[in-house]
Amino acid sequence: MSDFISFRETPIHYRTTGSGPWVVLLHGFLESSEIWDAYALQLAEKFSVLMVDLPGHGRSGQNAGIHTMEYLATSVLAVTDHLGITSASICGHSMGGYVSLQLAELKPAMVKSLVLFHSHAAPDDEKTRENRLRTINLVTQDRSGFIQQFIPDLFAEENKKRLASEIEVLKNRAASTSARSVVAALQGMKERAGSLQFLMETNIPVLFVIGRNDSRMPYSKVVAQAMLPSHAETLLLNRVGHMGFLEAPGKIFPAITSFFERNLQ
Repeated sequence: MSDFISFRETPIHYRTTGSGPWVVLLHGFLESSEIWDAYALQLAEKFSVLMVDLPGHGRSGQNAGIHTMEYLATSVLAVTDHLGITSASICGHSMGGYVSLQLAELKPAMVKSLVLFHSHAAPDDEKTRENRLRTINLVTQDRSGFIQQFIPDLFAEENKKRLASEIEVLKNRAASTSARSVVAALQGMKERAGSLQFLMETNIPVLFVIGRNDSRMPYSKVVAQAMLPSHAETLLLNRVGHMGFLEAPGKIFPAITSFFERNLQ
């Protein structure tokens, strides 16, 4: 099913499929819920699956000038409330991981398990904040040029040729994201406080999916965070960058599904 709700006078697009316990899948920056299409087909055999286009992405609209992680998480919770979802496993890719953490902080009793898929819980450091500002300036001057360079750099070098057609699809989808929406997301990520304290205190099981060749999320930094939760698991993959759902789906998706199944209680 594909439908919309109105969230703070903004249309939010979502899709559902399958039957069983709920899984919520959240995409990353410059992506849409379409990144989950192949995995949702697998999950639908055992789970009900909710995929949301975060504000400013996919078919959802934009209203807020800055898309804070709390704003994005609240938009997802508006969808789950609309559907009557009171319990779910959550998986967020990259920026979607930041949103997943914020959602879990806002409504911890709802979250059965949490997957940080090429994501982490720390706030931006000073260097990263400066890079976000430079990127904002670049986007305002040449959004298309930024997208053409940004998307391929998310992949491990050895996977770029093999996945050339998939990279083009991602670039074309990202091209539909307005400069205003790109900047709103970048500002929201730059301003986030992080969730390290939450990781140290939560009893929610957390799975970290990590690419050893991820230029955006250094694996040593993420592995260190996996020591914080009381129940944490890691999946560390060689020859994988930031886009494991395309670079190694045969290894990653079964591991995530198994994690969901083991943590339903």
